[in-house]
This record gives sequence, C-alpha cells and structure tokens, in this order.
Amino acid sequence: LPTRLLPGPMRMVAQLNVQRGTERRPPQPVQSLRQPFDPAAFNFTRLRPAELLLRLRRPGGPDPLLVAINDSPLERGHVLLLPEPARGLPQALTAPLLRGGLEAALLSAHPGFRLGFNSLGACASVNHLHLHGFYLRRPLLVESAPARPLGPPHGPGLLTAVPAPAFLFYAAGPAELEAVARDASRAAERLADTGLAYNLLITRGDPPGGPAPDGQRGLRVLLWARRPSFGAKAGAAFNVALCELAGYLPLPAAPLFEEITEEEALRAIREHLL
Repeated sequence: LPTRLLPGPMRMVAQLNVQRGTERRPPQPVQSLRQPFDPAAFNFTRLRPAELLLRLRRPGGPDPLLVAINDSPLERGHVLLLPEPARGLPQALTAPLLRGGLEAALLSAHPGFRLGFNSLGACASVNHLHLHGFYLRRPLLVESAPARPLGPPHGPGLLTAVPAPAFLFYAAGPAELEAVARDASRAAERLADTGLAYNLLITRGDPPGGPAPDGQRGLRVLLWARRPSFGAKAGAAFNVALCELAGYLPLPAAPLFEEITEEEALRAIREHLL
C-alpha cells in the first residue's frame, strides 16, 4: 500500500487504504461501554470455515484463541484473535485474552507484527471479544520513546513525547507476561468503571527508560484513556482508534493521504483524549 512518513518530530506513518474505507462493514450501533453481547447482531460465530486459519493453545492453558482473517484488512496479513466465540463475550478486555496476545507477539519472528484492542466507545466495530493482529514494517515512535515512571520499578510508566499520551506496561520476556496482562487489563477495567473508553497496542519495543545497552527489546503495552464516542463523528477526516493513537494513519482517500500534515493529524487525534 502507498505509505509515507509525515514530516515532523512524531514520525507518523500515513498509509492509503481506499478499499478498507469503502468496503468495511458498518460498525455496530453502540450505546454504552457495558453493552452486552447481542447474538442477533453480526458476531464471529458467523465466520465461514475458509476465514478460520488456526488455533493457538498453550499447554495446560485456557480455551484456545482462534485466528481468523479480517475481511477489511489494514495491511496484508491482518487477522483477528478470538477467544472461544461460542461463549458470546462482549468487547471488554480480559487478562487471558491479553496474555494470549502477548504470547502471539513473541511467537512471531516479524518485528513489525503488532496487536491491539479497541473498546466499546473507542471505535470497536463489533461487540464480540477480539484482538487485532497486523503487520507494519515502519517503526513507530511509541516503540522507543522513554516513559516517566508512575510508581515502583517494573510498574507502569507514562509516555508523553508521542502522538497521544499513554500508560506503558513492559515485559522483558516470557516470565513477565502474566503480570503485565493482569496489570494492564485491571487498568483498562478501572477506566471503564469510571466511564472512560480505551485503546491498547502490543508492540515490540525498548525498555521504558529507552534503548538497552545490549539492544535487547521486549514487549510494550500501551493503554490510552479517552472520552467515549458512539457513532461516526460528523466531519471527521478519519476515525481515531488504536492505530491512529500509535501514530499509524490508515487513510481512506488519496487527497487526504497526500496532503495531511503532522499538525492536522495530531489535532484530529487529540480531540478524543482527556
């Protein structure tokens, strides 16, 4: 897909994706952050067998994660990770799902494989529990920007010198996945309890303090709090979901792709923040 780096300190990546903009399934109407699963609405039990790729199961772990094709992809290889769809879970982040996403990130040898979550009120288009998995070859600032500690060592930090300020959780390796999944999902739950929507990104990245002397990278989990928004915003140039908050802009029209500036993109993104 046509891709360009926007001039400016945020190093934002714009990408033209006309087909996703015109053929994507309309988002389901959502009225609340706690909206229950509706079996009568579109959900992932309706996927065709040809759309199901594989199951990921950890020995002795919980239910497997189904990996399915996303029929409105951001890029080649865009998939959905689905905890057992027949359970009919709504789109509210859980620690087991986040743990599965972290494990999937480590299983991939591709440094540009990322995963993410949009809550209800934060551009989730289907109210049925899922993660997105996608590839982006370009580096993003959120992978390397240093974070300010918010508490004791190994606790969450705060990223500010990025397109959208975010809480940062970090796992240096497999032994820390359980704690990061627990802490980040609890933080997301607390946001929802206070009436806030949220987006989340899993990406390979540097330790919170910046690049390690030996160059080793782990997994960064970014959590954004935002005002909930229900329905399309009139006059908006693009939706603001997890990708846009991270500095990756999939854009639906060539003029917008060719002309948008970093300043314009940041203004659109930050309208949704607290």
